[in-house]
Amino acid sequence: MDTTADLLVEVHVPLAPTPDLEPEDQFDWIETVLDFLEELEESGDLSLYDDGESLDDVYVFSIHHASEEQLLAVARRVADLPGVPTGVFAVVTDTEAEEYGQGERHDIS
Repeated sequence: MDTTADLLVEVHVPLAPTPDLEPEDQFDWIETVLDFLEELEESGDLSLYDDGESLDDVYVFSIHHASEEQLLAVARRVADLPGVPTGVFAVVTDTEAEEYGQGERHDIS
């Protein structure tokens, strides 16, 4: 990890279909997670690095401007939000990483 770059935690959430939901409702949890993270951002607890991105079979939310411990705690809270699929993991990296997933992986759910 680059010592001049900002600490960043990527929260990876599987894009797994939920059998009991209609196709148009399969990924409503993305908006739930974004709303949750935006509330934390507005309160000054962290910053969203971007609005999230679909990448292969996961959706990645990038958060920063807090300690590693705080950001990983937020990742655990994301995993507990309604509708969020199991299999969430976080990657501790920095803002200079050239691509997603480069860093220390932490299994969440």
